Amino acid sequence: MSAQTFSEELEVENVTQDIAAAGVSPQAAHRASEERASVSKPRGDAPAAARNRLGTLDALEAEAIHIIREVVAEFERPALLFSGGKDSVVMLHLATKAFWPGKVPFPVLHVDTGHNFPEVIEFRDRTVERLGLKLVVGSVQEFIDRGELQERADGTRNPLQTVPLLDAIQRNKFDAVFGGGRRDEDKARAKERILSLRDEFGQWDPRNQRPELWNLYNGRYTVGQHVRAFPISNWTELDIWRYIEREGIELPALYYAHEREVFARDGMWRAVGEVSQPAPHEEVITKLVRYRTVGDMSCTGAVESDAADVAAVVVEVAASTLTERGATRADDRISEAAMEDRKKDGYF
Repeated sequence: MSAQTFSEELEVENVTQDIAAAGVSPQAAHRASEERASVSKPRGDAPAAARNRLGTLDALEAEAIHIIREVVAEFERPALLFSGGKDSVVMLHLATKAFWPGKVPFPVLHVDTGHNFPEVIEFRDRTVERLGLKLVVGSVQEFIDRGELQERADGTRNPLQTVPLLDAIQRNKFDAVFGGGRRDEDKARAKERILSLRDEFGQWDPRNQRPELWNLYNGRYTVGQHVRAFPISNWTELDIWRYIEREGIELPALYYAHEREVFARDGMWRAVGEVSQPAPHEEVITKLVRYRTVGDMSCTGAVESDAADVAAVVVEVAASTLTERGATRADDRISEAAMEDRKKDGYF
């Protein structure tokens, strides 16, 4: 056995033991270990080209960077949706790699619900300043103040983001908008093409999508239309976290285990905050939790976790059987087709 093979097998065994210690089944531990150590392992007599094949993360990174560069080359006014969440942070990291040593050649766009986690807004602003980017903000609150949108009875503002998003796209004449949607998140996002056409009303027709053969993407559009681009469509939540670990990418602290006052509602732990208050019968307790996704504070739940660093999160996500949206987003539980209905209207 070669030293390289022994090292790879030792890594798999160590990860398996770590996951097993967390109380995960041996089958899940083995599957997670293979994901964590997903490097090409051709036989010793394989051609040199096979031995030098890209690993999983390298291949996903190369595909994403290729898509980003293609969009910038083909469109006149692209922008990147950036909320400070993990997927948009990875997207921005990929964009900086795509154009290094130059700066990212497009602005970032955030639709601010007014109900965001303060830690995420602080991280967003700090990241934009560090990279010298232009930040365009579409504000849900401004539309409510003007009477163009009304608060929902359930208090969540996530479904209200569509109008400010489409307004920002039209006002800034963006013809391509990068989004961090992944196909493993939701059935509607699994249907989405990497380059997805939106009509002059910003709407998406899932029954009328363009074929994408190999890595050939059709970016044609007419006046009033625009395209959504999803460079990390083929990534999974585990891929995202493994990439964050490999690249040493900084995230808002609430993605890691911390103590927070929460209350139980609809099978989720909701944070206590100005826009997220418990009902009289809902008991407030302090628990060790973290967030798998960071949307509107009034509809995003936390999960119980002691994963305080990236390595521990990788182990935890590898063993999970629920996507982050399915486990922690109340707005996706409105109906079976909640996400698809919002996407048809112009949502991310």
